[in-house]
Amino acid sequence: MRWVSAFLLLFAVPALAQPYPAKPVRIIVPSPPAGGTDIVGRVLAEHFSKTLGQQFFVENKPGAGNLIGIEAAARSAPDGYTLLMTASTLVLNSVLYKKVPYDPMKDFAPITIAATAPNILIVNANVPVKTTAELIALAKAKPGALSYGTPGIGTSPHMCMELLKYMAGIDVTHVPYRGTAAAVTDVISGQIQLAFATALTAKPQVDAGRVRALAVSGPKRVEALPNVPPVGDAVPGYEAMQWYGFLAPAGTPPAIIEKLNAEALVALRSKEMKDRLASDGAEPLGSTPAEFAAFIRRELDKWNKVAEAAKIEKQ
Repeated sequence: MRWVSAFLLLFAVPALAQPYPAKPVRIIVPSPPAGGTDIVGRVLAEHFSKTLGQQFFVENKPGAGNLIGIEAAARSAPDGYTLLMTASTLVLNSVLYKKVPYDPMKDFAPITIAATAPNILIVNANVPVKTTAELIALAKAKPGALSYGTPGIGTSPHMCMELLKYMAGIDVTHVPYRGTAAAVTDVISGQIQLAFATALTAKPQVDAGRVRALAVSGPKRVEALPNVPPVGDAVPGYEAMQWYGFLAPAGTPPAIIEKLNAEALVALRSKEMKDRLASDGAEPLGSTPAEFAAFIRRELDKWNKVAEAAKIEKQ
């Protein structure tokens, strides 16, 4: 009987030692099939499918501020066959909601920061300012008189402005809209005076002279608007980026994380990735898993402080 067990074990070992991936891999994107998160997820899936010998496919699971898709990834088996491509809502949800069905630090194994995208600070063409410093001076001279639009509380444009208010010590009034396009329309008409918007949304209006671009929310100028300086030139240390990250459920074997990180970095450095992201105003990045984990911790600390200063009550 003992020799039978040994015989069966001999044939079981190759099955257990199958190299990863041995079957199709799902990449959950917790948003609709459009925009930066979906673009990055699909380019990575195409690259992995070509280089790793198995199909990698994107599954869009939008809803509830990305909570549905992120939770689904967090609760998946940590075997490398369910992954997550998400935006900075991974962190912002924890800052804004009392009950979040995942912990961004404990429930995920970071693979890499995939890309970042700044927002553009725009003002109505009749507002008498041409720089961020002049805007700050005007806001300080007229506390609460200026108003800004966003797609809602906790969105990237909202948090960009709240960080500026926090760091510059200004008071401007928040007006939430159903989307960025509606907010930009009211900046054009003068119903509100300013907003942060993606490069994709802002650039056509800037080029047409309907609004004036004062600054970008990232640490450097962007190719789409090369004459527009960073907010940080006027407010040292300011940086507020929309970012996209690639993660696996916590407990995924380190060897799988390392393999995915190495292949993701190759894809992120490709011309195809750069070209696909350019339309969204985003730029491919790349990092080690440890660097991404440290980045998530810094983001949590920063946005918790901003939310507290802005008196944003958790929903």
